[in-house]
Amino acid sequence: MIIEPRMRGFICLTSHPKGCEQNVKNQIEYIKSKGKINGPKRILVIGASTGFGLASRITSAFGADASTIGVFFEKPPSEGKTASPGWYNSAAFEQEAEKAGLYAKSINGDAFSKEVKQQTIDMIKADLGQVDQIIYSLASPVRMHPETGVLHRSTLKPIGGTFTNKTVDFHTGNVSNVSIEPANEDDIANTVTVMGGEDWMMWIDAMKEAGVLADGLTTIAYSYIGPEVTEAVYRKGTIGRAKDHLEATAFEITDKLKDINGKGYVSVNKALVTQASSAIPVIPLYISLLYKIMKAEGIHEGCIEQIQRLYADRLYTGNAVPVDDKGRIRIDDWEMRDDVQERIAKLWKESTTESLVELGDLAGYKQDFLNLFGFGFDGVDYDADTNEMVKIKSIN
Repeated sequence: MIIEPRMRGFICLTSHPKGCEQNVKNQIEYIKSKGKINGPKRILVIGASTGFGLASRITSAFGADASTIGVFFEKPPSEGKTASPGWYNSAAFEQEAEKAGLYAKSINGDAFSKEVKQQTIDMIKADLGQVDQIIYSLASPVRMHPETGVLHRSTLKPIGGTFTNKTVDFHTGNVSNVSIEPANEDDIANTVTVMGGEDWMMWIDAMKEAGVLADGLTTIAYSYIGPEVTEAVYRKGTIGRAKDHLEATAFEITDKLKDINGKGYVSVNKALVTQASSAIPVIPLYISLLYKIMKAEGIHEGCIEQIQRLYADRLYTGNAVPVDDKGRIRIDDWEMRDDVQERIAKLWKESTTESLVELGDLAGYKQDFLNLFGFGFDGVDYDADTNEMVKIKSIN
């Protein structure tokens, strides 16, 4: 079939297998170009198919020659219908890992469930014995609680009052005001249940009990803080409460893993175009301005550049891992530089539908959004007939 991007609001309904493959190959080549990392060799990535999770899996495998198990929840293809992009990403990753002589297996299912946790533990026992590192990079909007069977939905709302500010429709470039009503207590509780640290801890508990955590294990979850301009709807809103819970969980995990010299960390990463961030009002406008400034300064990074720097400059230097006063690794340091944020604050006030063409990098935003689904890559013939029925070797 000829596969073209089909948009509906903030999502793309199609994905391109060859484009996703090219995306994975590009990231692998970047990691290879940066030289070897003295990192752990047996890795579990929970949320391994897109974004920071995929970048972590690629960095571990092709930067540190690690064996990797990836857990994700993706839609496989069916005749005439494309898979979700994470499916194609994971198929391409396994293919490239096999070529490089690297162990790579994947599990497709609900990472919140007890069944997937057990399936993962069984695979580790059979193939790796134990793991040295766990990356926790889930970004689901809903969670079926494994103990209660209740389906919890996260919300993106301010706390304490209505939030009104500018946003942009990145498809049209139209800048407008948006208002979001405040959260109630149920909204806050549900968001913490979905996006906080409870499931991360459940993974650690289940794996520790099963004896599959190696001595000196490191586990890392990803978080975001962001600027003042998004604070009310993000860090001081419902998602911020969930991130606070996630960050507190890192300390609890470190405490729980003392007997095996284990450590839990949260890495605060930079703002990037993801399916999730594209749906958050205010964020697309902020990212558009941020990209323009960071590219001009030569400090722009995508997921793979962020994770490579996290591994090479923070986690595996041979020295103690540097953290801020709240125990977090800060790889958002270039984004949060005073000069960068001061310029964004100024440009924010000046941003209109007309001026954003010059002030922001909306073209870069759109390009990154299309790239998420395998579109817009050099070297891919998008007019060619393409087989949508791609298999993941370790799953099919």
